[in-house]
Amino acid sequence: MTAGPPMKGPRLSPPCSGWTADLPRPDVVQRSAPDLDIGRINHLDHVYLEIPRPGVKKGILLWFGLLAAFSPVYVGSYVVAGWQDLSVLNILSFAALILPVSIWAFFLFMKMELCLPNEEPIRFNLARQRVYAYNCRYRWWNPFERWHIVSVAYDWSQVRAECWNKRAITAQGALIMKWGVVLSIVEPGTNKVIDRFPLSTMGADEFAWAYICTYMQRGPLACSPANLRRDQNDVPWYNVSMRLAPKVKWPADMDLESRTAP
Repeated sequence: MTAGPPMKGPRLSPPCSGWTADLPRPDVVQRSAPDLDIGRINHLDHVYLEIPRPGVKKGILLWFGLLAAFSPVYVGSYVVAGWQDLSVLNILSFAALILPVSIWAFFLFMKMELCLPNEEPIRFNLARQRVYAYNCRYRWWNPFERWHIVSVAYDWSQVRAECWNKRAITAQGALIMKWGVVLSIVEPGTNKVIDRFPLSTMGADEFAWAYICTYMQRGPLACSPANLRRDQNDVPWYNVSMRLAPKVKWPADMDLESRTAP
């Protein structure tokens, strides 16, 4: 089956946030040449393909967390130095504002550094025609709730891909653009979405989706060679945040199923 002309509007219900285009279905010949331009892959053979989905950049947020922890002391020193020019009410109002923000920022940055895995891999099992995703579910703005891993598995025939693009204006007036591809899971025989998770951000595009579809249709010999990376749990000794982050640990039954043929 060949891919028809792209539709003008979203095919799925509901479309992903920031939707710009639906990519070809997983069972058709892809319009684009297969090219996994999202970095190195974790595994590739005649049974399954595993690609990494990098998470938060580890190491940088640790310093922001420490800065947030000490900011009340740093800023408070200026307040104390000029306390004679401020009323008690003003000082208390300042403390009531800066302390909660600092506590929230400290816990947020530290939790993102130490509680999120270094990556969230996704496996495409050619032999079983199944996809397995290692997803971390959390709301980034709430560091006080439990963040957890939800590993899911679906039939390949249920997978669809959508491109998205988002723009935002910062407080300084700068324009920030983000884009990527999200994998949407539909109920069998319908376009109703029952789950979504990212393929990648700021990198994966129609060429990466074409690579995955080509692999799932015709196997690894139909795909261009890819560079295998080291084990995602083998991290540099000098990166404290990456070493303290949770290791990628699939549920035992899903791990075995996703790496083997029926």
